[in-house]
Amino acid sequence: MVPYILKRLGYAIPTIFGVVALVFFIIHLVPGDPVDMMLGEGARMADREKLRRDLGLHLPPMRQFSLYLGRLVQGDMGVSLHSQRPVASEILDRFPATLKLALASLSIAFVLAIPLGVWSAVKEHSLLDQGALFFSLLAVSMPNFWLGPLLVLFFSVYMGWLPVSGSGTWAHMVLPAVTLGASLSAVLMRMTRTSMREALREDYIRTARAKGLPWRRVIWRHGLKNALLPIVTIGGLQFGALLSGAMITETIFSWPGIGRLTVQALNTRDYPLAQGCVLFIALCYVLVNLATDIVYAFIDPRVTND
Repeated sequence: MVPYILKRLGYAIPTIFGVVALVFFIIHLVPGDPVDMMLGEGARMADREKLRRDLGLHLPPMRQFSLYLGRLVQGDMGVSLHSQRPVASEILDRFPATLKLALASLSIAFVLAIPLGVWSAVKEHSLLDQGALFFSLLAVSMPNFWLGPLLVLFFSVYMGWLPVSGSGTWAHMVLPAVTLGASLSAVLMRMTRTSMREALREDYIRTARAKGLPWRRVIWRHGLKNALLPIVTIGGLQFGALLSGAMITETIFSWPGIGRLTVQALNTRDYPLAQGCVLFIALCYVLVNLATDIVYAFIDPRVTND
């Protein structure tokens, strides 16, 4: 198990370095001068040059990149150009909100997707199966930037049941979590249905039935257990995406998470903060994928031999 985990970690290191380099140079190619954004175009030339030197923006891009890597290795992600706070502190302040929203969205998705997918596979071509497929098609076809405002109009403006935006209580989390969980549940439901259909056709299922085991036990204990690998794959990837911050959804609902912080950093040309956010997003993906690989090994020990 340990060599397997170390091997996966070895794959992650060049990936993270590539992300750091790519993000650094892409952000520096974005039109706009951060000095002008901070001081305004009417600032004196001397003040602009002083700030540019203080931030190191007068150096060649490769020199800036090498200095950035050196600080990054020491755990220094830089200082935000606008708030003048450490980038790490800015990100850590926003991460709990993103984590709560990600867990709530993933919980909604699994609660909807697993039972629907399993019974859709068991009752193939039935009315239940057709209804589940229609639900998944409808949910996956509704983009978040359309579903979010629609839910706000109905549940907040017309019905007055839930807050329009913000955070603080569980009620603030309902609409963004449903917005994110709906499309995710559609993908998970279809994957569960496909995996269960294949598992229910295997010989061990017929053997379990021939031994007289109850049908529900065969479905949930034998069928679903052997259909979990692709479900875990999709769930892990989607959880990584949720941890990175759903930018559109967090912006719509003014949710104070990583996604909204990234959008704000890009809009204000806050280079250190934008780089830090994207690097944190990449680390989330890597760690979630590593956790997914470890779960693989527990579900099916044969993957450690790959």
